[in-house]
Amino acid sequence: MIKSIQTKIILIFFVIGIIVIGTLSFLHINSLKQLSESLVQNADVTLLNEQIIQTEVITIISIIIFAIITLLLGYYVSKSVTKPINFLIQSAEKIADGEELEIKEVDRKKTEIDELVNAFSLMTKKLKQNLNEIDNQKKQIETILLHMTDGIIAFDMNGNIIHINPAAMNLLNLNKMEHSFNDIFSKFDINLEKIVYLENWTSSEQRLNIGEKYVNLLFAPFQSENDKPAGVIVVIQDITEHVKLDNMRKEFVADVSHELKTPITSIMGYADTLLESEYDKEMQTKFLEVISSEARRMAKLVTDLLTLSKYDNKKITKEETEFDLGDLTKKCIERLKFEIEKKKHQVECFVTANVPLVHADKYGIERVILNIISNAIKYTPEQGIIKVYVGFVYSDAYIKVIDNGIGIPEKDLSRIFERFYRVDKARTREMGGTGLGLPIAKEILTQNNGSIDIKSEFGKGTEVVIRVPVNKK
Repeated sequence: MIKSIQTKIILIFFVIGIIVIGTLSFLHINSLKQLSESLVQNADVTLLNEQIIQTEVITIISIIIFAIITLLLGYYVSKSVTKPINFLIQSAEKIADGEELEIKEVDRKKTEIDELVNAFSLMTKKLKQNLNEIDNQKKQIETILLHMTDGIIAFDMNGNIIHINPAAMNLLNLNKMEHSFNDIFSKFDINLEKIVYLENWTSSEQRLNIGEKYVNLLFAPFQSENDKPAGVIVVIQDITEHVKLDNMRKEFVADVSHELKTPITSIMGYADTLLESEYDKEMQTKFLEVISSEARRMAKLVTDLLTLSKYDNKKITKEETEFDLGDLTKKCIERLKFEIEKKKHQVECFVTANVPLVHADKYGIERVILNIISNAIKYTPEQGIIKVYVGFVYSDAYIKVIDNGIGIPEKDLSRIFERFYRVDKARTREMGGTGLGLPIAKEILTQNNGSIDIKSEFGKGTEVVIRVPVNKK
């Protein structure tokens, strides 16, 4: 086998040499032919013969020199390659025959082999480390993208998806059939070439409305190592809540303007009428009553707005004390006795358990109780029934107010804590409501670690539950 390898190496060198000599000879013969044609025309035969002899001599010398070089080089190379292998084979044969090897020779060869093995081991180890690092980095990136709340999609220049995370699939309502840039964004009139080539390699943003969601798209082109366009990365952010809050802010400003404009218009109208004309005492009194009523309504609105602003900015100074929630509830009902009698309501209050003292802002909780019971009185027709329960469950004291009033439509229940939101605006305004009572109540309870829940059925009544933490000793 070793001899076969040596023979093949020598043969390879010999073939290469023959090719080289043959090429040189071919070129030289061509030059001779050209020369012979010119010499024949000039009848110089002697010079032609000299050239032929010279060519033969050069060819013979080249073959001899090449044969020597080929043999020496082939022998050297074959020895360098096959000698270690031959030594291993011979050593194995001697060991198999029971012969002993020279220790020095074995150690020397073993050292050479060990160095070669160590070099390969080190190279393998480094390569394995690099591959592990790359694999770990890949897994880290994939984990980050997998759990990101923002969507990420990477496209190549042909619009094919390189990578997409689950958040992007969810935010854009994608399915497995949509697999290219055009499939996803063409319906929104977004063009890949325009983003890559016309945006001057700067990111661009667009806002889309997809069903009930609003998303913000950030397109960021990226380049290859040669600074050529390589694709686009799209970052998708869910801005639904931001849009809703922005719309609520706009509605809030519009509602405040409207609520302030209405009483101001009434006050100005009646005041101008009194100034421009002379009326009897009775008519003047009537006009002044309207002006006074509208002024009080406007003052209440401004007061409620200031209260909300203070709770929002945490500027309310809470005076937390221990108090009996049952006693406070009964006092609130007593304060509303005039309104109850006016509408001939039947109001009953029950303390269902031995309620521990609560630890909270007594003034704030009192305001919440008054607001909830007052709403029950307002929106329950005459001779209605209102039941108030005070109890204790787990670590919370609670107040439950149940009425058989007009109720709240299901579609409005999710918005009743929005500022200025009113189920029946005309009727609420007629009853003196500002649309800020429930938002203020929720803010007060939140500040006191409490909660408020409302269940209602239109035309049948409403149930409100207020929870306040008890004093923990």
